[in-house]
Amino acid sequence: MFDKYLIGEKGFRNVTKAGCAIGFQIQVRITYYRGLGLSMVEGFDVFVDGVAYPREQNLFTLGDKTFTFEQMETEYRERWEMGDFASLTVPLPGGLAHGEHEVSVNEYLRISYVPIISVTKDTKTLSLEV
Repeated sequence: MFDKYLIGEKGFRNVTKAGCAIGFQIQVRITYYRGLGLSMVEGFDVFVDGVAYPREQNLFTLGDKTFTFEQMETEYRERWEMGDFASLTVPLPGGLAHGEHEVSVNEYLRISYVPIISVTKDTKTLSLEV
C-alpha cells in the first residue's frame, strides 16, 4: 500500500568506525498503516546496484535501539509506527563509492489477520551522503 515510501530519500550514507568505512546505512519506513511490534518484522532484502546483501548480517535501528533480525524475533516491547524512520545498517568493508546508486529494498512483515507474509518493494536512485 505504501511501497513508494519504504526507502527514505535522506540518510543514505557510509558508516565509519575509527575513520574507516565499515558499511552503509539506508533509512526505511514501515509500509503498514497501523505499525507493528518488532517481533512481526521478518526482515529486509537489500540490493545496491544489483548486488544483494544478506539480511542475516544487517542491523535494524529504531530510535536509539539496535537489533539483529534474530533479536527482533522475540522483541515484544518495541513497536515501529507508521511514518517513523528506522535505519538498516549493512556491513561492507570500505563502504560504497560516492555518487548515485540504485537501491532496492524488500520488506517482509507478518500481519496478524493476513495468512501470508506481506512483501513490499521499493527502488530508488539515491546519492550517497558525504
